[in-house]
Amino acid sequence: MSTPATLVNPPLKDELDIVIPTIRNLDFLEMWRPFFQPYHLIIVQDGDPTKTIHVPEGFDYELYNRNDINRILGPKASCISFKDSACRCFGFLVSKKKYIFTIDDDCFVAKDPSGKEINALAQHIHNLLAPSTPLFFNTLYDPYRDGADFVRGYPFSMREGVPTAVSHGLWLNIPDYDAPTQLVKPRERNTRYVDAVMTIPKGTLFPMCGMNLGFNRELIGPAMYFGLMGDGQPIGRYDDMWAGWCTKVITDHLGLGIKTGLPYIWHSKASNPFVNLKKEYKGIYWQEEIIPFFQSVVLSKDCTTVQKCYIELSKLVKEKLGPIDPYFTKLAEAMVTWIEAWDEINSPASESTAPAAVDGKKK
Repeated sequence: MSTPATLVNPPLKDELDIVIPTIRNLDFLEMWRPFFQPYHLIIVQDGDPTKTIHVPEGFDYELYNRNDINRILGPKASCISFKDSACRCFGFLVSKKKYIFTIDDDCFVAKDPSGKEINALAQHIHNLLAPSTPLFFNTLYDPYRDGADFVRGYPFSMREGVPTAVSHGLWLNIPDYDAPTQLVKPRERNTRYVDAVMTIPKGTLFPMCGMNLGFNRELIGPAMYFGLMGDGQPIGRYDDMWAGWCTKVITDHLGLGIKTGLPYIWHSKASNPFVNLKKEYKGIYWQEEIIPFFQSVVLSKDCTTVQKCYIELSKLVKEKLGPIDPYFTKLAEAMVTWIEAWDEINSPASESTAPAAVDGKKK
């Protein structure tokens, strides 16, 4: 089934923000209106801050552009990427909700094999509200779904599971390929709908995609930093994967879980593989050293919060990856700045004075 086992309409209306990075008018929201309209949107406008972004009538939203980011964060705005979808993490920073769902503006409502439209947001919520099982793999995948359970041999002591921090969704139509794969398979489309949700096992990394992603902001929010990408940086299109690698190491350390699989969205637009190659080529080389680094990271027992984990991880990035390229030293420093900004924006003193868009645009 593509729908949650337990339907609540609308689920978590007052506990979830939808974060959308964009450079264009958000006409795509019309297709999502039946599912998104009850929720609050945080729109992060990338690129030219003087451009007016049209948002369809009837949505409750606030919109931040680069001028707002600079005004709210001051010197700490240097940690927020420019001219890259990594700017979405500013929305994570200023949200005051427990849960976040983030989606790209070229993603539309998909249909399951029966032809029914998929409420991706509802499935993410279902994934996040049910436990994860990172310590022991269940061969029937998510045992908490209707029609499934723990298989014979699954330890009873582990059946309670652990809290789910992240729900990672997938895509029909345009697959999330890197530039070399795009170039050799320009016409390939994903038509396979796999009706499954599974927990990524402890100790296993994965390439996280930010275009269809839900997470528990209270459990893992400070780790959801999408790095330094785009304008002025030597690399792009690794923002979500960087956040995923950091998050996976931290969730493993803190005893949290990450799920992947349902829900699907319809990814409508293939980006230019030649442009992508220019953004990715250093990352394609660097990831052969980045991945072993994350696989070998062991955080200390003193790391009892996400912030402490992330600061320790930033030091390791500087020490171990800094020799590869000066970019990683700069990235490690930005990781620290991000945590400082997170703590400042989310301190008890700032809770009652949440930053608003410069023009107070809310509808």
